[in-house]
Amino acid sequence: MASLNSAEWRAVCDKFTTAQNLSEVESRKDPATDPFRSKYKARELLREIYCSLKSFEAGEGENESGAETGEQRPAEQPVDGEKEDGFGRGFSGDSPAGLRAAKLGAVEYYLGVNHVETEELSAGQEHLMNCMKLIEKCSVSSEIVSLFIHVRNQLGILWAGRDETEEAQGFLETAESIYLRYMKEEGSPPTDMAEYFTTEDNLLTHQERTKRFELAYTHTMYYLAQVYKNLGEIERAATYCHSTLQRQLQLNQYNPMEWALNAATLSQYYITKGRYMEGRHCLSAATVIADLAGEVPSEAAAQESETESERRDQLRQKRAEIARCWIKYSLNLLQDAKKLLEDNIGDLDVERQEELKRVRRGEEEEEEKGRKSAKLFGSEDTFDSIASLEEKVRCLLPLDFTEARAVFLVGQTYVTQAKDYFEIDGYVTDHIEILQDHSALFRSLAFFEEDLERRCKMHKRRVDMLEPICNDLNAQYYLLIRRQLMFELAETYNEMMDLKLTLANRQADSQSLDNHTIKKFNHLCSASAKYFQMFLDSLCSPDGKFPERLEEEVLRPALVAQFRVARLHSRLICSAPAAQLDNLNKSLDNYKYVVQYCEAHPEAAAAVETELELSQEMVGLLPIKINRLKAKMATNN
Repeated sequence: MASLNSAEWRAVCDKFTTAQNLSEVESRKDPATDPFRSKYKARELLREIYCSLKSFEAGEGENESGAETGEQRPAEQPVDGEKEDGFGRGFSGDSPAGLRAAKLGAVEYYLGVNHVETEELSAGQEHLMNCMKLIEKCSVSSEIVSLFIHVRNQLGILWAGRDETEEAQGFLETAESIYLRYMKEEGSPPTDMAEYFTTEDNLLTHQERTKRFELAYTHTMYYLAQVYKNLGEIERAATYCHSTLQRQLQLNQYNPMEWALNAATLSQYYITKGRYMEGRHCLSAATVIADLAGEVPSEAAAQESETESERRDQLRQKRAEIARCWIKYSLNLLQDAKKLLEDNIGDLDVERQEELKRVRRGEEEEEEKGRKSAKLFGSEDTFDSIASLEEKVRCLLPLDFTEARAVFLVGQTYVTQAKDYFEIDGYVTDHIEILQDHSALFRSLAFFEEDLERRCKMHKRRVDMLEPICNDLNAQYYLLIRRQLMFELAETYNEMMDLKLTLANRQADSQSLDNHTIKKFNHLCSASAKYFQMFLDSLCSPDGKFPERLEEEVLRPALVAQFRVARLHSRLICSAPAAQLDNLNKSLDNYKYVVQYCEAHPEAAAAVETELELSQEMVGLLPIKINRLKAKMATNN
């Protein structure tokens, strides 16, 4: 084969450099009408290189035993203090044969990537498999380990793109095991594939080799995270995702906004597992790294090609998406605390609260220990900023109103940020989901509030933010969202009604309620019944007929709404017997519906066990009450 510094070999190296530039730089400038122009030019150069290598091989004939005809592998010389022992610096069998196989395999690899990038997947797979065949007889030495990993990464990506997840898993796990074995037995930075086609004066430094090799393994971990997610191995996927994000920061190879979004997304996994310390750390890191966008902290960021206005809009959107993840963090923290502290009827269990407060000091100490042992993100430049942000946000479950309010205020701050981008005009669904989360934050905070009047005001805030949206939404296009809002408004008015009645009974000197309280109570009761009925009406056909059989997704909400309407009509306070009789009859009709529907569809009973039992009881009791009222009315007349 041509010597390392011969004119022939320099020509090959020049072609390779040009091909790389066409693929990685010039291709980003290709017009939309000819998007693969530079890729095709690079392909032709790679084919020429392949032919040259075969020509060199033929020219050598059978002389494989003595001294080489001039060529030496650049990496066969110790670089920066590397040793020639250990894992095996040479190839199995003849070094020249292994060398030719590696170079030809590398060209096949680059051709495979080229075809995949130009959407010619079958041809790409063929070239990648050719690469595998060429190098499969070579030992995994420092001269070829990088190629081993890269080709398996690409095949893993290729099969994952075809939804052949287990096939992809095999290639990627093999790449991982090759990396781990090499690092255990050798550890020094191996030859990079690009060095197969370079002159002696252009070899990579020790640091550059290290960075490229570690980046290849980072890609392995990234794609394994996707594979495990698709296989349903969520915890394993989260572990690989976390490690990938760490490595990207360490190698300074990341797009700030993309990294931040991935970290924020990972936080949602930790939140669902109740691992709020890790979730908070991911979100804090996401916020800090997102603030770097607009600067150029990495090579990846420098390669962006969007126009400035598009870029600014994308940055705003992604920061708003991170804000939404913070909202979920705050909301889940409050909701988990509520579940921990509530008794069997949904009220605050004071004894449980005091017990948890007594052990809180130990929890805080454990939290600090856990934080020190956790896998933390950040370099020296960003770690302090991340830690500073974490200190402003709790990760322990709040146990009283003061602690809950601190969590609530964090969530509400990010609600404002998210709504600033996801405005109702243009982002209807997103805007409403943010409002629903804001409403849920108020509901969770209200659980901790001992003052019933203030608690009622919190629910009023929920009504004020949701009611106008619900009434203005187009029922044709946003039917499902309107149903959600109707049901939530009905439940909110119902909670306010119960609070007002409890408050009035506490304040009243006698059993009777004053007219103002009765009027307020009836207003809340009627408003709740109205929205439950609106929800039920939304289930009707265009001709106004209620469905004979309820779909599974609305079965429980519909039966609960019927039950609640029945109960609300029976609770209305009326001085006129005729109005009272009318309300009782409406109440009985709704209770009967629940009972009769479950009799006609026995499978529905399991969805509303408590409501069905109470409805059956009321169907037996209400007729007696109605008959007594009728008799009283007849006597009075």
